[in-house]
Amino acid sequence: MLVKDCTKGLFMNASDDTTLCELFHPSKHPNAALLPYSLAYAKIKPGKSSRPHRIHTSSELYFILKGEARMYVDEETMLVTAGQAILVPPGALQYLENQGSADLVFLCIVSPPWKSENETLE
Repeated sequence: MLVKDCTKGLFMNASDDTTLCELFHPSKHPNAALLPYSLAYAKIKPGKSSRPHRIHTSSELYFILKGEARMYVDEETMLVTAGQAILVPPGALQYLENQGSADLVFLCIVSPPWKSENETLE
């Protein structure tokens, strides 16, 4: 069994300006080598946003755990809140703006798994 715990201080600042705890990535965790996706737990402080970016070869699924944000996907925008999932197709310009007074907390599932060479920041 492989268990990852974000409460143990495993956070880093990601290239898109989110605070990220990488939970599972098949290239970094031998017991997860067969996963067809990567999974991260992320946070954005109140009044802040992630940087607009594209993941060219992967779909990304956001699942909002806490807070509310404005989600931008290409020309679309929508207010999203806890309990909602947002699917972002490969190559779409995407970012989140925290609209609340507390941290926005969400999961990011990237399939096929995230790779830095497949992402560009705008």
